[in-house]
Amino acid sequence: MRNFDFTAGTAVVTGAASGIGEALAHGLARRGSDLVLLDRDGDRLDAVAAAVRATRPGRRVDTHLVDLADLCTTARVAEEVMARHPRIRLLVNNAGVALGGRFDQVTMDEFHWVVDINFRAPVQLTHALLPALRAEPGAHLVNVSSLFGLIAPAGQAAYAASKFALRGFTEALRHELADDGIGVTSVHPGGIATRIARNARVGSGVPREEFDAARRQFERLLSIPPGRAAEVILRGVERRRGRVLIGWSAKLPDLLARVAPGSHGRLVAAGVRFAGGPGPRSAPTARVPAPVPAELPAGEVA
Repeated sequence: MRNFDFTAGTAVVTGAASGIGEALAHGLARRGSDLVLLDRDGDRLDAVAAAVRATRPGRRVDTHLVDLADLCTTARVAEEVMARHPRIRLLVNNAGVALGGRFDQVTMDEFHWVVDINFRAPVQLTHALLPALRAEPGAHLVNVSSLFGLIAPAGQAAYAASKFALRGFTEALRHELADDGIGVTSVHPGGIATRIARNARVGSGVPREEFDAARRQFERLLSIPPGRAAEVILRGVERRRGRVLIGWSAKLPDLLARVAPGSHGRLVAAGVRFAGGPGPRSAPTARVPAPVPAELPAGEVA
């Protein structure tokens, strides 16, 4: 499969109002793509669109306000995107939310909220926009999974379930769409410096002081700028990589999970303690929810 051509194509990006999504919008515009940006935060989304238009006046930038937790609204917005852009060269399902807490500390509504946004919404958007991808020669699909789509620590049952599901969905599509000439990439970011730890949603049954202790420790690990993460993703797309891992905080746990599938959890927890320092409590355990992963602006729905 030839390298991906960004020039004069249309790219759809969800979660585009901040973090990696915002950086992707600017990176795509620099490479010559027109943009369709989706997010729930209208003010931030408008600011991103205005900044892209100011720096790249030749690029077309359309925006759509959508809460991906509402699957009916998501379907309507997908129809609008299809009507305006019958040919799409790139779809990036980047938006997501996170929830801290053991399975017995979260409600089923909270669990379903995470799964709806992180898994069902990308599936729905991909299904709706697939005809537009097929209509554009050399198209590409990107699904942003997570470090927690590679490993599943305590305190992240909902998030890990959604991101493992997205990873499996992406891998199946990679094989199914190969004959159509559509590339497919699964992205697994590690410690990206976004607002995620500050804005994390906590399960209803999680003692706030426990989660705050773990969150403070985890914030020390967030070191990769979103712009750098976006560039790694876009280079992976250009080279048609099937899988992109960002940072040592994703690559090392992935390696440990493969070489020590039954015991890597203890090794990862030890690494967090070493990198993050002792903190007010030690690394996340079964009693302290693992902090949310670092690639998403947690608590915000794009």
